[in-house]
Amino acid sequence: MTLILNNQNVRDLLTMTDVIKVLEFAYKELAEGRGALRRRSDTIVTSDTAPDAIYALKSMDGVAPSLGVSAIRINSDIITHPQVGENIRRVKVPAAPGNRYTGLVLLFSTETGEPLAIFPDGEVQPMRVAGTSALAAKYLARDGARSVALIGTGWQAQAQLRAIDTVHEIADYRVYSTQKQNRDRFAMEWSEKLGTQIRPCDTAEEAVADADIVLLATNSIEHVAREAWLEPGMHVSSIKSPEISADVINRCDIAVCHVPHGRPTIEFGAGAALPETDGLDVDSLAQKIGLADMPTLADIVSGRRPGRTSEDQTTCFLNILGLGYQFAAVGSVLYKKAKEAGLGNEIATDWLTQIEVP
Repeated sequence: MTLILNNQNVRDLLTMTDVIKVLEFAYKELAEGRGALRRRSDTIVTSDTAPDAIYALKSMDGVAPSLGVSAIRINSDIITHPQVGENIRRVKVPAAPGNRYTGLVLLFSTETGEPLAIFPDGEVQPMRVAGTSALAAKYLARDGARSVALIGTGWQAQAQLRAIDTVHEIADYRVYSTQKQNRDRFAMEWSEKLGTQIRPCDTAEEAVADADIVLLATNSIEHVAREAWLEPGMHVSSIKSPEISADVINRCDIAVCHVPHGRPTIEFGAGAALPETDGLDVDSLAQKIGLADMPTLADIVSGRRPGRTSEDQTTCFLNILGLGYQFAAVGSVLYKKAKEAGLGNEIATDWLTQIEVP
């Protein structure tokens, strides 16, 4: 039987501790060369769904042999790029029936090839991103880090808050976004959820001053971080490359990337294009920072390359591109816990397999 799970099942079953623990294991396997992955692939055409919209079919996959699984994540998206506040943003349109989005993860067995589970990516996606940021902070933030500046108030920012406290005992949270009503609402809501005070700040500079950890978690496709923010001992983390410029990265004593390639494989249909911003010029960024020679998170987690070696070093984690491999790792835990708890719905695996040789 193949298990069908929903986002509520994910919320009920999966913890940030689960995510960070399995990612740490999986990155070590990746560093050893046993884990394998394919670079993300995007196919983009024009769309009449909304003004200046594009349609994007995105896929990424990976195989985690020691966990006995592989996974592919597929997104079918209508995307717009409006100007919001100070920056151009990447905004998905909920165009599926019922004002919904389409993103699926398919989990397979590496022993039999059969589909083990199918589930939406809405909860797993921000958890794997935040878990990756927290894992990087475990190795790159200084010991005793207590203060966090969060830039952004969306769904990715929420997950970042939930993750960082699992690797450092945070006592001081500040948050900034360009829209005051969003940061005030976010601070009130998450202060109650976390049981600790989160302070909304009127400027990014106020939020990051004297912070041990700066977490960038926005949907901006333009640079957010500023070189002037950097202080000795600070750790800065991004969830995607447009947020952080080459000047900021090169000013850091230690800079670590997620993977040593900056952009997905992209195919465009006639008339389709992405906005021309400095943040989306990944090839230029890669050249300026020497991306191909940078240590990766897998290098740091496995001990193949050193992380922070002194308290006054300024460090940076550039989450330049996500990996389907992360969905395989996290999916393995989710599937195991769902089977143990008896959650989800089962369908006959025969519906998804065949006797004919494909």
